[in-house]
Amino acid sequence: MPALAAVRAANAAFSPSYFPVAVFVGGTSGIGRACAEAFARYTKGNAHIVIVGRNKSAADEIIASFPQPTKPEAKHEFVSCDVFLMRNIQATTASLRERLPKINFLVLSPGLLNMHGRDETAEGIDKRLGLHYYARWKFVYDLIPLVRKAKDAGEDAKVMSVLAAGHGGPVNLDDLGMKKSYNLAKAGLASPTYTDLMFEHYTKENPDIAFIHAFPGMVATPLVLATHWALRPFNYLIKAIARAPEDCAEYVLYGLFQTEKGFSRRNENGDDIGNSKHYGSDEDRERVWEHSKEEIDRALAAKID
Repeated sequence: MPALAAVRAANAAFSPSYFPVAVFVGGTSGIGRACAEAFARYTKGNAHIVIVGRNKSAADEIIASFPQPTKPEAKHEFVSCDVFLMRNIQATTASLRERLPKINFLVLSPGLLNMHGRDETAEGIDKRLGLHYYARWKFVYDLIPLVRKAKDAGEDAKVMSVLAAGHGGPVNLDDLGMKKSYNLAKAGLASPTYTDLMFEHYTKENPDIAFIHAFPGMVATPLVLATHWALRPFNYLIKAIARAPEDCAEYVLYGLFQTEKGFSRRNENGDDIGNSKHYGSDEDRERVWEHSKEEIDRALAAKID
C-alpha cells in the first residue's frame, strides 16, 4: 500500500509526450469530479478534457477551476447527457466519435445510492444497474474505436470503471438482468462481477489497451452524505472514517497511470489485487457479454413517451 505522499509524487511524474484527451463520465460530482480536477492539475490544463454529466452549473464551476493552459489546442468542455437512458448515451457517443480524434483516458464513475427496490427507466433497465453497469458498457462499446486510435498512435490508451473491484458475487445465468429476483444486495454484487467480465472480454480483443476496475473504498461524496436534516449529524461520522474525494482521486489516478496494458483490478489504495474475490467462468463472461448487448439493443428499441 503506497502512502498518499508517494501516490501524489508518482502522479506528479505524469508528463506525456503527446497531447492527452480524457473523458470523465460522471465527472460533475464526487470521485469523478475530483479525478477530473486532479487530471487537469497534473496536465497543467494542457489537455482536452471532456466532462459528461447532467449538471452544467457544476461542470462550469469545475472547468473554471482548471489551470489555464499554455497550449492552443487545449480544450475543456462539458457534454450534457442523462446517462440513465441508453439512447442518450448513444447520441452522446456518436457526437464524440465525430469530434474527437482519439481518447487516451476514458474514466467512468456515474453512481446511484438507491435504497428502494427495482426502479426501472423508461427503457426498462433498473436505474442502479443501469448507472453502475449498462451505461458504462455502452460508453466503452461505442468509444473503444477512439481509444484504439490512441493506442495505434503509440500513446496511452486506458479505460477505467470506478466501482467495486473485489466486491462482487456469483453470476446467476438464469436472471442476468435481475428482473426475477431483484434486491439491493444482489444488485450490489452483480455490477462489479459484470464489470470484471466485461473488461476481460475487451482485454481478449485488445490486449495492448489497459482496462482498470477500481474500488474507491468509502469516500465522503454527495452520494453518501445525507441531505435530510434529521440525518445530517451522521455526516460527521462519515467524514471521520471516509476518505476525502480529493485523496481518493489520487489513488484512482495512480491505478490509472500505473496500468500499462491488460486488465487490472485495483483496491482503494491503488494496489493491483489480481484475481482476489473474482467471480465468473469463461462461459459466464461470454453469456454476460451477450446479455449486455441484447439488453441494451432492447432498451434502444423500446418505445418511450
